[in-house]
Amino acid sequence: MGTNGSGTVLVVDDIPENITVLAGILRGQYRVVFATRGADALSIVRAQKVDLILLDVMMPEMDGYEVCRLLKADLATRDIPVIFVTALSEAGDEARGLRVGAADYLHKSSHASIVRLRVQMHIERYNQNLALEHRVRERTL
Repeated sequence: MGTNGSGTVLVVDDIPENITVLAGILRGQYRVVFATRGADALSIVRAQKVDLILLDVMMPEMDGYEVCRLLKADLATRDIPVIFVTALSEAGDEARGLRVGAADYLHKSSHASIVRLRVQMHIERYNQNLALEHRVRERTL
């Protein structure tokens, strides 16, 4: 995949301005799709290939923890890396996010370069794992 980045990032946040900021940081390197509700995010990942999800924690109807739990419970989506993006700063919130399966945690005040590096790192790891699984399946056959 290289350092130029590629792939699709799903940004999930109930506040459109937050989506705009993250999309602005990632556009040019990644295809960015978005959802403002947890249920819509789940529909998107079932309908198209998504390489990483940036997920807000505090959302109405279904919070980020529940969205992540449902993603990790589904064989088709459980390996997609989820990075929580939140204003919450308590250690307990971060621990809860990691317990439900998040790969990482970013604070909404994170610098653009940090966001880009974390996204790139997790997408590269995800793609390496997919390539490895593919090779294992080929050799098993």
